[in-house]
This record gives sequence, C-alpha cells and structure tokens, in this order.
Amino acid sequence: MITRRSAIGALAAFSMLPRAAFGADAVKVGVTIPLSGGAGRQGQDVVNAIKAMASLINADGGVMGRPIELLVRDDESTPAIGIAKANDLISSGVAVVLEGWNSPVTLATQSVLARANVLDITMISKADAILASASNPLAVRLNSANAQDAAVIAQYLASKMKSGRVVFVTENDAYGNGAQKGIEAEFKKNNLNYTIAASLKFPFSQTDFRIETTSIRAAKPDVVISINANEGAGLPAFLQQYAQANIGAPVVCSVGTVSPSVVEAAGPAANGLTSADIYFPQAQPYASNPVNQRFVAEMQKQFKVLPDKFGALGAASLQIWAKAAAKVKSFDRKAVAGAIRGQEIQGTIFGDVRFDPHGQMSHHYNIFTVKDGKIDILGG
Repeated sequence: MITRRSAIGALAAFSMLPRAAFGADAVKVGVTIPLSGGAGRQGQDVVNAIKAMASLINADGGVMGRPIELLVRDDESTPAIGIAKANDLISSGVAVVLEGWNSPVTLATQSVLARANVLDITMISKADAILASASNPLAVRLNSANAQDAAVIAQYLASKMKSGRVVFVTENDAYGNGAQKGIEAEFKKNNLNYTIAASLKFPFSQTDFRIETTSIRAAKPDVVISINANEGAGLPAFLQQYAQANIGAPVVCSVGTVSPSVVEAAGPAANGLTSADIYFPQAQPYASNPVNQRFVAEMQKQFKVLPDKFGALGAASLQIWAKAAAKVKSFDRKAVAGAIRGQEIQGTIFGDVRFDPHGQMSHHYNIFTVKDGKIDILGG
C-alpha cells in the first residue's frame, strides 16, 4: 500500500533530475494522478514510467536545451482534490500538465488548466466528453476513447455469439456509463440480437460485489461485461467474488482495465477472462520498435519491471509533448497543441502515431485472455 508519507518521499526524489550538463533553467512539467487509494499502485507505476522517459529526454539534451523537471501531485481520484492540485501546479509555473486516471477528475480540471493557459494532456482517462467539452478546446488524449473501445468489444462478442443474454457490471461515473452506452450502441449497429438481462451499477471505490454476483446469477447470462477502472482493488475483488460464486458465464472486461497488476492481484480468478488493449511491451508491433525497446530497457534499469499500458501512455504523453514543443520551438499552449492535434508524431513508444483533429490518438488493438496467470494475446 502506498502511504501519503511514502508518496511524498517518492515525489521529492522524483523531481531531482540531473542538470549538470545543462546551462538553461529546467522546464517544469506537472503530473496529476492518484498515488493513494485504490488506484495508487497503478498511479505510481505511471509516475515511474514518466520518470524513465524524462531521463531519456534529458540524456538526449532535454527540450530545446532545457532539462525536464517533474512536479507530481496526488489527485486522490477525487475531482475537488484534482482541482486543488492543478491550481498548485499552475502557481508553480508548469509548461504543461499530464493528467488523468479518472474521467471525473479530468473533466473537473480541464477548465481550470485552460483558463490558466496551461496545456492539458490527458494520459489515461477515457470518457468521450473529455475531447468534446468546450471548456478545453485544445484537448489532447493518448489513451483510447470509449467509442473506439466499444467497437472492439462488440466485434469480439459478435465473433462468439450472435444472440444471447448480457449482464453489464458498470462503474457508475462518466467513464463507466459512457463505455456501456458505447457498447450497447455497437450492438445495435451490428444488428446483434442481445438481451440486456441486467445492468448493475456501482461506485468507483466499491470492493464488495456479493449483491451484484447474486443479481448476475439470477439473470442467467451468457456473458458478463465488467466495466471497472479500479484496478488496484475493485476489479480484482470483483473477479475473485465472481469466481467464488461459480456462475460460469464468461467475463469480458472493458478495454484497458486488465493490467498485469490486476492479474497478479486477482490470482486464479483472472483465468479465462477476455479483454483487449493497445500496448504490450514484448508483442508486435512494439517489440521491434527501437524507441520502445529503449524505453523498456530504461524501465528495467531503473525499476526492474516491464512497463504496462498505463506506464507507456504516461511516458508517451511526455515524449509527444517534448517532440511537439521542439518542433514549434515554443512552450506556448496553442502552438504545441497545434503540432499534435490532427498531426502525425513520429518515433514514439507506440511507433508513428496520428492524432485526429479533436486530439485523439489512434491505436492498434490486441484481444487477449488470461491463462495460467499470464496475459495470452489472441490476435489484433
């Protein structure tokens, strides 16, 4: 468990990047992400990945000859805390804020950063409204959107069954409700004869799913769709309690919610689930990408781990911002956003990537299952 004291200690060490080789002042980059609570472990993994990328960028000469200094804040998965931490980073003079694990926190902080004329890059939060809100007209997001993910889940289910009973177990917030709405829309779009036997909603922090598993059993589903972004506690707990209930219907988890840490925490209960994701460090096309190889090597050097998708998104957010700023030779919010939105960025962890005009990065997906406690990629 990450305590507040250990998180603060980690942040103090985190900002102490070597600057001896630089003559210019550091450029400050803000990061807000949960470092405590249910998503604390995953947030710290993202922080470590950003630190690894900052080390690589600084080793290459920094951004326009200036070293990166990271200022990291714990948003505690709470919108009000996220706003307070965003204001703190603004007053510290950051050039950009990399943010977002929870969509409600992202949606709450967007307007604050925009009013301060600080570029806001969303690393992970997935709600479709993040790129549609008038409060942040220069929005940029790296993680896949709910709408993109919904099509992948619907296509997978369509390959397995054309009709049947479906139960949703959905996080009751902007992320979860948006994901379910998107999946249901894809069902209709593909003329799938599915009956929504039950739609069960729960708060992000929930870890007791005994009532939900009882309701699932009564609904007699052919498949259960889990939409749960609480990777540190909620999703592993659901998988364990679902396995104990011995219901038998297969579980399909929403895209991007099943990291190696979930598989580890859930134990044997994770075996047999199916999901999809956009990054696997040792699978193609990432394994042969020299930029990704260098990033993976730095993660192993500093932290003795392979990066997961969330870490890669955090690191790539910093990398893409640095490339865009260098291209326009400015840290100006509008100029840097213009070098990302609707543009192709070459030489990233994810390869050569394209952003649509609304700021959404495109992705390649891989379907996977969990077998014997390991993620087994089935195909793209």
